Amino acid sequence: MKKRNNPLRLTLSYVLLIIIAVVSVYPVLWIFLSSLRPGAALFSERLWPEAFTLSHYGELFNNPSFMYGRWYLNTLKIAFFTMIFSTLMVTLGMYALSRFRFRGRQTILSTMLILGMFPSFMSMIAIYIILLQIKLLDTHAALILVYSSGAVLGGFIVKGFFDTIPRSLDEAARIDGASHLRVFTSIILPLSKPMLTYVALTSFTGAWMDFIFARLVLRTKENWTLAVGMWDLVNRYQDSNFTMFAAGAVLIAIPITLLFVFLQRFLVQGLTTGASKG
Repeated sequence: MKKRNNPLRLTLSYVLLIIIAVVSVYPVLWIFLSSLRPGAALFSERLWPEAFTLSHYGELFNNPSFMYGRWYLNTLKIAFFTMIFSTLMVTLGMYALSRFRFRGRQTILSTMLILGMFPSFMSMIAIYIILLQIKLLDTHAALILVYSSGAVLGGFIVKGFFDTIPRSLDEAARIDGASHLRVFTSIILPLSKPMLTYVALTSFTGAWMDFIFARLVLRTKENWTLAVGMWDLVNRYQDSNFTMFAAGAVLIAIPITLLFVFLQRFLVQGLTTGASKG
């Protein structure tokens, strides 16, 4: 009976995977082909355009009222520094909570767990007022600071990964005279490449795609990120620039797609290992 069920189960699995693949790939293909379609409307009776053009990509960078190149560099800068600071803060903080035993440790873990249950936008008004008082409103430093600090609250998977590393390695290094910093840099970090990749990718992706907080903080057009600028494109011009919007969306997806393609192996390994023990 089991042998008879195996072919049927395998067939249903492949059918389900094919449906998921079509549902996932079709919107991406539609946006890409729309960016190559002449005109300004996305609606078309056929998926495949009758003619192709790259004029929408050129208009993104040549339109004087649409500073796509400037916004691209702004977003890249914010995402890069957020990735660096988030990775540093999360790894150091979770290493301390994983390896050291000190008064208040359990309280810190419980507080982080409770705060992580609430949606982040609940604190936006308070963060906005704080940034206004310290004169960081409408600056990229404000976004980097908030993104990097918020990443620490989601560091439990990193702590779980550090918990899987045998403490005997630390103890052997300490017996040989290594300091805690030397143990962290020479033993823990080389063993944590998958987890570092996971933290770096998620931090970069979060900062790259965020719209709500960037829209709240950034006021001047020169400081906007891609998400805010693209929203303004369709909000201000309504339906007259959707093909240019599609071209901009394709360019936005390129850095993240390349990162996930080249670092996918480390990402999967970091997720599975970090979730195995907490």
